[in-house]
Amino acid sequence: MAVRREDLLVRVRESLGKTGFFISDPHNIRSISFDVIARRDKQLLIIKVLTNIDSLSAEDAEQLRVIANALDGSPLVIGLHSSAGKLEDGILYSRFGVPIISEATFHEHIIEGVPPFVYAAPGGLYVRLDGELLRRIRQERNISLGTLAEVAGVSRKAIQMYEGGMGAMIEIAAKIEEFLNEPIVVPLNPFSYTAEVERTLRTFEAFKGLNRDVFEMLREIGYSVVPTIRCPFDALASEQDLLLLTGIGESPEMALRKARVVGNISRVTEKKSVIFVHERPAKEDIEGTPLITRDELRRADDADDVLELILLREKRKKT
Repeated sequence: MAVRREDLLVRVRESLGKTGFFISDPHNIRSISFDVIARRDKQLLIIKVLTNIDSLSAEDAEQLRVIANALDGSPLVIGLHSSAGKLEDGILYSRFGVPIISEATFHEHIIEGVPPFVYAAPGGLYVRLDGELLRRIRQERNISLGTLAEVAGVSRKAIQMYEGGMGAMIEIAAKIEEFLNEPIVVPLNPFSYTAEVERTLRTFEAFKGLNRDVFEMLREIGYSVVPTIRCPFDALASEQDLLLLTGIGESPEMALRKARVVGNISRVTEKKSVIFVHERPAKEDIEGTPLITRDELRRADDADDVLELILLREKRKKT
């Protein structure tokens, strides 16, 4: 029998009460973006309860964040499933920048003190690493960035970014922990969702298909990627002193249009530009802007491989 939202809300309120939270009175107003406001000491939660998290609208999420910011609290959605299936326990999800957890994850965390360790983001499941501990262990054991990068199957730049606090995919984190024989994955606190994580997940939620694939692959090989909205280019990808104006060509017509605009801007700003496309085109550039296919990007081991492709195709155009 399907669980009713009202029953789920009753169970959530009971768990909050058992663990010392002072809880707002229940209301029957469907149009309000939250169901419960609960406080324990300095911790304030603004909670929305849903059986299907797909029903969380962008407007409700925005209101949850606005209320949380105004009250110095944390927004949280507790749900059971989405159209893709049941929410997995022990995983922190996100929609429109608001954290989402299953009912079981909520009860485990609030009653048993067992936090989630995994968060779902575009491209797969990730964990947060203790970057400072990772750096200290690596330096104390005289393990080079290159050695650890080879073990994990990522670039040297990616290891540096892990040490700086960037999340890692589960498989990569497992390889690093096994090699070091030390636990470096740290728990997540869905009750203290940071603005930085919110911004990171929200920027990628708006993109699908080729855009998301390209952005994720760029991040995996060491680029810092900032998707742009209402802009002639789709993202800014940076690695050390290199800044790329990045465009995504979903079709030949779109690739041509974006290449012309991005190429012009790159010449004015004196930055490198590149257009990523689905399939190999007839030419490797459009009016001087290099084209790179998704498969070529997938084969790149690090940021230098991408730069070499860009420089090579720029050089061919000039000759």
